[in-house]
Amino acid sequence: MSPLPLHTSPSTMPATSSISAFSTPSLLLPNRHRSSLFTPCLKLTRISSKSLVASSCRNAAFSEKSRSNLITGSNFPLSDPNKSHQKKTAVVKSAGSEGGLTSATTLQSTALNVLHLAVSLGIIVAVDKLLKQAFVAAAIKFPSALFGMFCIFTILIALDSTVPAAATGLVNFFQPALLFIQRWLPLFYVPSLVVLPLAVKDIPAASGLKIVYIIAGGWLASLSVAGFAAIAVRKLVNTEMIPAEPMAKPSPFSSLELWAWSGVFLVSFVSAFLYPTILGTNARTCLPFLLASTVLGYIFGSGLPTGVKKVFHPIICCSLAADLAAYAYGYVSKSGLDPVLGYYLTKVSSNPGAGDILMGFLGSVILSFAFSMFQQRKLVKRHAAEILSSVILSTLFSLYSTAFIGRLIGLEPSLTLSVLPRCITVALALSIVSFFEGANSSLTAAVVVVTGLVGANFAQTVLDKLGFRDPIARGIATASSAHGLGTAALSAKEPEALPFCAIAYALTGIFGSVICSVPAVRQSLLAIIG
Repeated sequence: MSPLPLHTSPSTMPATSSISAFSTPSLLLPNRHRSSLFTPCLKLTRISSKSLVASSCRNAAFSEKSRSNLITGSNFPLSDPNKSHQKKTAVVKSAGSEGGLTSATTLQSTALNVLHLAVSLGIIVAVDKLLKQAFVAAAIKFPSALFGMFCIFTILIALDSTVPAAATGLVNFFQPALLFIQRWLPLFYVPSLVVLPLAVKDIPAASGLKIVYIIAGGWLASLSVAGFAAIAVRKLVNTEMIPAEPMAKPSPFSSLELWAWSGVFLVSFVSAFLYPTILGTNARTCLPFLLASTVLGYIFGSGLPTGVKKVFHPIICCSLAADLAAYAYGYVSKSGLDPVLGYYLTKVSSNPGAGDILMGFLGSVILSFAFSMFQQRKLVKRHAAEILSSVILSTLFSLYSTAFIGRLIGLEPSLTLSVLPRCITVALALSIVSFFEGANSSLTAAVVVVTGLVGANFAQTVLDKLGFRDPIARGIATASSAHGLGTAALSAKEPEALPFCAIAYALTGIFGSVICSVPAVRQSLLAIIG
């Protein structure tokens, strides 16, 4: 029996014609696929006319389903538009609530981080101030911050031996403060360079040249002595190198910080010009814009290309920015440069300037050394022979060679005393010269910073020329001769030398302060100076 021809019921025509404009998938398929798709319906037409009608209805139903599939893009039939709108609205509301929750969580996290930093840094600063007041009240000449550093280090070692988790928790608690100090460390040296015109204006040109000779020649000699001492001891002990403990790094500067400090500078500069004593004194009124200019100079200098920073170190850019701001204010206010520089560093706690605020963190820097030494305690213990012998030898050489060269070239005794601790970090160098009568502390700080700049710019080149390849020798030699600035410059390019830089940086200042606190050592130095 031949198959009956397939006829379409008139009742199904509207449905069929309604989907022709949408080009259903079945109509777009090749003939062989199309015939197989409708095979069940063809079989039904062979049985009876009722089956033919049923087939046509099913075909129409299939076509309606295909239309819905084309519109919705899925395998499910069309739903109620009102219900779809309700679902979409619910999804949007859910996404909005999740976004708001995320934003609130971020703000809460930021607030907690700021609070954590404020508390941890506040404790370190408060401990430094309390120790300083106690030592002044007891008329103790020994640096109070150095004593505090020893106490913190001892506490951490004791906790690590008894309750290691407590020691780790204590270090983690103060980590935000340590990163803050590390991030802004060069700023704490800047005030001495900013007021350098005031410190050297009474120094004869001939004496100034002699000081420059001591700085340059003394740095090179100290670097060589420390490096060769480290290599010699290293060959004797032959201790195998081990990886240093990983140290957290501070975050880079953001454009938001740059714009925020720029706004502070502009507003405070105009306010100081219009109302010179709006905050009570000239120093306090000038403090915001002088501080902002110092910070802006440091941020800008830190973003310079590496090749430029070799010649134009960020700390130079920093000090120049502050000097330019001081000059601009002195010019528009017709007060002159020198008075404004006097406002920058007053050395009066009741009337502080921007420089006093920055130098107020120097004691906190010394306290932070305790945490750095504790984190690298395994390294210190393993390489104690190389580190301690090199630091002791280079520190003694630096002090006594400076005294001897000063007398040899005929430098005034007071100026020789001022440049004596040239290789020791500013905070402890100022404590050392306080042991001697007649020293110029402003010149001391400036000489220390200039020595650090020399080391930061030329240490790597000289180390390569001298053939120092060992990271221990390179780190110790740099830190022992150029303290913090040299350390920052070397460790930025040679992170493997950072632990030895940090240890030597701290121990050089510690040992120098300790031996200078001994009366016999001070007398011997004074005898050489004459």
